[in-house]
Amino acid sequence: MKTSFFTALLTLICFSFMAFQCDDNDSATMEEEQTELRTLKAEIESFASQSECNTNTECQYIAFGSKPCGGPWGYLVYSTSIDTEKLKQMVEDYNQKEADFNTKWGIMSDCALAPQPSSVNCENNTCVAVY
Repeated sequence: MKTSFFTALLTLICFSFMAFQCDDNDSATMEEEQTELRTLKAEIESFASQSECNTNTECQYIAFGSKPCGGPWGYLVYSTSIDTEKLKQMVEDYNQKEADFNTKWGIMSDCALAPQPSSVNCENNTCVAVY
């Protein structure tokens, strides 16, 4: 009688653990996540580089990347000739993924602030940061 009670109790506990286990697919390795971040970064930079400035567009910049100490790694310069809302969403998603990566893997960096452009100019149909 005692044996069947303990067996039933142990079975119930095991099923409880299986029912409430976390399944958040965090099985990716650090290298796989780094590759994904590099790919996303290249896509964003490629998208931004398609922009052209002229008399009908405006040059802008956005904080890009997430340093472990806080703040961006740098600033991405672009013009309003592209879908700026799409670019802003892509950058926001990337910045969050990089911040999550830094936390998950305990990444460290210097705590120097990336210089923010004082302005952006249009030169030869390309936006250029001025520091």
